[in-house]
Amino acid sequence: MQKKRIAIFGVKYFPARGGTSRVVENLLYDLKDHYDFTIYCYKHEKAEGHIEGVETIQFPEIGIKGLGVFLYYFRCCIHILMSRRYDLVHLHKTDGAFFLPLLCLKYKVIATSHALPYLNEKWSAIGKFYFRMTERLFMSSRAVITAISKPQTEYYFKKYNREVKFIPNGIHPVKNIQAEMVDEILDEFKIKDDYLLFAARRVIPLKGCHTLIKALQQIKFKGTLVVAGELDQLPAYTRELENLAKGLDVKFIGYVAGMDKLNAMLKRAKYFVFPSELEGMSMMLLEAGSIGTPMICSDIPQNKAVLSNKEVLYFESKNVKDLAEKLTWAFQNETTMDELAKQTKLTVEREYLVSKVVKQYIDLYDRVLFPNKMIPSPGRI
Repeated sequence: MQKKRIAIFGVKYFPARGGTSRVVENLLYDLKDHYDFTIYCYKHEKAEGHIEGVETIQFPEIGIKGLGVFLYYFRCCIHILMSRRYDLVHLHKTDGAFFLPLLCLKYKVIATSHALPYLNEKWSAIGKFYFRMTERLFMSSRAVITAISKPQTEYYFKKYNREVKFIPNGIHPVKNIQAEMVDEILDEFKIKDDYLLFAARRVIPLKGCHTLIKALQQIKFKGTLVVAGELDQLPAYTRELENLAKGLDVKFIGYVAGMDKLNAMLKRAKYFVFPSELEGMSMMLLEAGSIGTPMICSDIPQNKAVLSNKEVLYFESKNVKDLAEKLTWAFQNETTMDELAKQTKLTVEREYLVSKVVKQYIDLYDRVLFPNKMIPSPGRI
């Protein structure tokens, strides 16, 4: 039987650059054998052929802050409606839900929420209003809706009284990490092994780097903190971090492109510190856990829904004093931290591998594509 054609709408970066694009990319590696995928993305020299068997429709990034992404989504939507014929459209991220009513007129649609963007302080009042509006469109649409975070599904049910299917993120098992891949980066910034690592796609306030630096100042930390992530998103915040870091050995190395390099950075770190104040379901949390790097994390519900305190050392989110105390404890109890990391690795490999998550998507896709056909369910994973 000819494979059904599915369009992926709402992703911007392919190859992935973290966040939602990494979630989708991980899934496509396994799902492409079952369906014929076309992904809409920003123009990139490596996009076509990045994953064999996945077609790309590329549009140039529009450099108008705030409006550029909307115009990109508009172009994607028009192309889907006017230039192609698909069996199913899978929309990722609620910020593209403005176009859901149009897509639902022509296609069967699955829509996946990855976060609650209006809680991000980087957005203006207008931006937050837009995201709240798109969330309402998302929740009232005829699409089959899912979310990658269990706390999110509970929030949606409480607020809108609508069931949202929870399907977690998944990662591929990490094998053959080549630690030497980051020698050039470490040499350039004069970094020695056993550093603390903070990493995010974008270094913005909700990722909590300021809380970490303040805690390190409080304990008079003598080691090295490596901050990896894009620093140009909010220049004023970057300057704030640089000022907070005075007197500490903090290396701002920018965005680390490529999972091989990021995995090597994680592997060589003493601890991965994840002070995020808001998440959907963090891929960084899963990836660091799969490598076996001990972690110190904020106790936000989205993190604790994934890993327990038997696997991660948690501190109270935004609490500098508590993070300082937990860092001190971690340095004094390295053996226990290593044991926690081993347990984290086992949990991630048992519950959050893509191979398990893909079964849930295949089941969902087939139930939407073939509504009158009795399809055995693989069960809850």
